Amino acid sequence: MPKNKENHIWLKATILFVIIFLSFYLHVTNGMFDMTIPDVVKTLFGMGDNPKFSLVIFEFRLPRIVIAILVGVGLAIAGCVLQGITKNDLADPGILGINAGAGAAVSFFMLVFQFNASRSDGSEWLKIMSMPLFGLVGGVLAAGIIFAFAYKHGRLDVERLLLTGIAINSGFGALALYLTLKMSEKDFEIAALWQAGTIYNANWAFIVAMLPWLIILGIYIYRKKYLLDYFQLEESTIVSLGINLEREKIKMLLASVGIVSACVSVSGSIGFIGLMAPHIARQIVGIRHRFVVPFSALIGAALLLLSDFIAKTIFAPSELAVGVVVSIIGIPYFLYLLVKAR
Repeated sequence: MPKNKENHIWLKATILFVIIFLSFYLHVTNGMFDMTIPDVVKTLFGMGDNPKFSLVIFEFRLPRIVIAILVGVGLAIAGCVLQGITKNDLADPGILGINAGAGAAVSFFMLVFQFNASRSDGSEWLKIMSMPLFGLVGGVLAAGIIFAFAYKHGRLDVERLLLTGIAINSGFGALALYLTLKMSEKDFEIAALWQAGTIYNANWAFIVAMLPWLIILGIYIYRKKYLLDYFQLEESTIVSLGINLEREKIKMLLASVGIVSACVSVSGSIGFIGLMAPHIARQIVGIRHRFVVPFSALIGAALLLLSDFIAKTIFAPSELAVGVVVSIIGIPYFLYLLVKAR
């Protein structure tokens, strides 16, 4: 890579890190009561003498910030994989119904085991660690149905993929609603909020539950990033390179579904991050997935962290679900991409 281009890449990455840091600063210093930077620094390094600051930062704000970053990274990487596999900039885990499949499975888990993620204090470790597994089953089921109907004459038909995804999204969304209606009135209200996408009750147990999925599958996807470049070629060309096309697509798809399921299990169904982040990344660094994947992760983290800050503060002391804020941003962006694609 030319030195000048490499410097530009590092500059753009630095700008994204600055945006994430500023979002972190806004998030950690603002809330029900404001804190100054010296207060935050002293508390983080154990030099503060105010127990309220320690409680607010370590039990409420810091877990929420970490979850927002991890979920943003995970959804962005998954969206990057789906867009690479389908060769379509409009592909997204939410639009294709994978979020809804995972969400329906987690709703079933909440109903059967009488567990509500949005009300958990993090003490029920076994249930918290089991939620991503149920989400994976639902996500894989949704993806399997979608891709089974999307294949035509042994090839993936993009139009069928989007249409089937929209139908599956509606179907699993209806199933999730039916399951939540079986809950008690109080549990239904909280489950409905969770399904809209929320991380206000984030805690360290949720981070521990999703982190292994994100690390292991994220590393796998990054190691296989070159395949996403090959997937942009004609299928006959890919096969001539000695790549087992369908097997590699299935592996990458399962990895992305695993990440989405882990994210959905701790944050509910948050759409459009997987749509916007990879597209913005390609606008910034080009089409090589060596750069698109990590830049998508940074952009996803920044988008969700900023959106959660807006959700927390715009109607304070009440809160919006972060999924609503992301949708307000994402729907116009999706329509813009749709018009551009035409």
